[in-house]
Amino acid sequence: MPGYVVLVHGWSADASSMYPLRDFLTANGYAVTDILLSQYVSMDDDVRVEDVAKRMAAVLDGIAATTPRFDMIVHSTGGLVVRDWITRARPEPWACPVKRLLMLAPANFGSRLASAGKSFVGRVVKGWDNWFESGQERLNALELASDYQWRLAERDLVSRDGPALSPYGPGKTYAFIIVGSRGHTGGLEQITNEDGSDGVVRPSAANLNIVAVTVDFSTSETDPEIRPWSTRQGAEAIPIAILPDRNHGSILQPQTDTGFARSDQLGKLILQAMACDDDATYQQIQQDWDAVTADTASLAEADDATRARQFSQNCPSGSTLTPHMQVIVRVRDDAGHPVTDFFLEFFSPQTPGTDDTVLFQRCVLKDIHPNSLDPSIRCLFIDRDALFKDYYQDGRTSVALSLSAAKIGANIRYFDATAQGAAGHLMVHCENAADRAGLEGRLYRNQTHLVEIIVPRQPIDTVFAIPPP
Repeated sequence: MPGYVVLVHGWSADASSMYPLRDFLTANGYAVTDILLSQYVSMDDDVRVEDVAKRMAAVLDGIAATTPRFDMIVHSTGGLVVRDWITRARPEPWACPVKRLLMLAPANFGSRLASAGKSFVGRVVKGWDNWFESGQERLNALELASDYQWRLAERDLVSRDGPALSPYGPGKTYAFIIVGSRGHTGGLEQITNEDGSDGVVRPSAANLNIVAVTVDFSTSETDPEIRPWSTRQGAEAIPIAILPDRNHGSILQPQTDTGFARSDQLGKLILQAMACDDDATYQQIQQDWDAVTADTASLAEADDATRARQFSQNCPSGSTLTPHMQVIVRVRDDAGHPVTDFFLEFFSPQTPGTDDTVLFQRCVLKDIHPNSLDPSIRCLFIDRDALFKDYYQDGRTSVALSLSAAKIGANIRYFDATAQGAAGHLMVHCENAADRAGLEGRLYRNQTHLVEIIVPRQPIDTVFAIPPP
């Protein structure tokens, strides 16, 4: 029989946003008394994600005292809150009392909407009833390319120091992700839409299956050392299903008919996750949900999918349903200091000096977001489908990256201390899969890639010298 399930809402919402999900669960065998609707402060400026997680620990420890294992379903920002609680209050991955953690459109790697929420207009619109507070500390964590998201991923998903345990996976907490790929369809909410998102969260930002790598230019500007990070054990294959007919709000309404041929799919996936009871079933769900995501991507090419598509105006192949990805780049010098003034340029090694950079940025690179608090971290949003269909044409078979960092002052420069415009170069992708076999920096669909770049910090000769006698 089903046991306790705790529902956790997102930013600028409250417990009432989870009512449709509560009603769905009760209609499918859960007792009303077993569904615990949480409520937390999400709009006051002084409350951080960590603060909510700390209070969550106190409350959920009380539940765990009488119920050794329970389930959680979270929405949007609720995903960060629960992950923070699990990694801080439960440092031993096997000690977490959550048996099944279902994340609906979680903003695990940020949301473009967070920047709008921090703006003056955002404070007026969202904070009208809350003394013009819109949860600034929470939005700082939610902003694309935030230091908070990076550090949280190092605690539960990846490790730069070798093998480590994740709190998720077989024998621990069974984590699941369901996210939509259709934007809002009415009213002012449509202004938040972008290709490759549910109107608020990108599937690649929701996904917990990530790749992390360090690119170290401190030894060579043209042949940097590449050090892949380890994926924490248990976080290698977390099931994710991307649906074609759900946006950020309707992902909470499994009983709502969207008019899509498979509008009941959301409810079926929720029940499938909540019934997972052993490792073999968990691994089978991962394969089943991969097929759901592949089916969603295939709709982008179907003639009858026009109503579910939102084509990009820049490239013929752009669509909300085609695979996108995020690359979060963090640049520091070899002394560990952040490098905030740098420029990234993508180009074709086969046709250098042409307009290929313009083509890549117009068709493939959909957005670059420097973090407002730490511009050494930037989020690149890439249309992977456009990379293959639009960029890899006319002799272009690979993509290279050039990083240029502005000198600090008269005495300190990056890369070559004697050059004014020194830069590092790196091959990042090849069209042919066979050619990618030895390439460390691969680009995976619907995923986030963490790329730490280290550049050499070079003082000029006069910083220290011994004059001749």
